[in-house]
Amino acid sequence: MDQDIKNLLEENFKLTKDNHEMLLKLKKIQQWTLISRIIYWFIIIGIAIGAFYFIKPFLSNLASVYGIDSDSIMNILK
Repeated sequence: MDQDIKNLLEENFKLTKDNHEMLLKLKKIQQWTLISRIIYWFIIIGIAIGAFYFIKPFLSNLASVYGIDSDSIMNILK
């Protein structure tokens, strides 16, 4: 009986150790996923802001061609 309990405890310890290693791997994957999502959204928002920054002069020129006040276009876009 004593040997059976010892074997069960050793098996339980091995399973617990494997479980702990898997949980650590999952935690690392989750952290990298979070970091990559943050970088992804920074890139998306940066591209949107950069596109607006570069398109703004063209919108002003287009508004002057059609006789529209450029301030009203900028107020609409805000």
